[in-house]
Amino acid sequence: MACGTFAPLTPMNKPGFPPPSPLPDAELLLGTLVDLMKPVVTGDTGIVGIHTGGVWVAERLHAALGIKTPLGTLDVSFYRDDFGKIGLHRDVKSSELPFDVEGRHLVLIDDVLYTGRTIRAAMNVLFDYGRPARIQLAALVDRGGRELPVAADFLGGNIRLAVSQSLELIRGDAGKLSFKLNEN
Repeated sequence: MACGTFAPLTPMNKPGFPPPSPLPDAELLLGTLVDLMKPVVTGDTGIVGIHTGGVWVAERLHAALGIKTPLGTLDVSFYRDDFGKIGLHRDVKSSELPFDVEGRHLVLIDDVLYTGRTIRAAMNVLFDYGRPARIQLAALVDRGGRELPVAADFLGGNIRLAVSQSLELIRGDAGKLSFKLNEN
């Protein structure tokens, strides 16, 4: 959230707009992220998406922002502190950082920010590759419910959900992003 405690006004929460649909528009939130990140990132910034939804968002941001550095991807499955509790995700992917992490400005991208545990795990993975100069966090949406002191530097918007609900990012055939609400 570009240095602040409140999300920027987005079509989800601007005064005078009709009440939001039950779920935010992922494409509008992506546009908000592009606008917030443009003044801060350079062609040499490392953009790193967290599998799976964060990678989809990172791909779109990477293209929209004209980043020269190749896109990085992380799978944090083996770094999660709740690995023993929830087990291994059935679709483990490889992590790829096709650039030198050492001394580089990185922006870590996640789709839905929740407890903060995925972000903690992602930072552990990044430090296995080197010591970045700076790590910032961009998230498409923050659903609240933090268990660790983690906050996004760039945030598309906010939504509040019950603990029994989860928000899933979906990528359609044409690459369009949308959200699906799941009852757990």
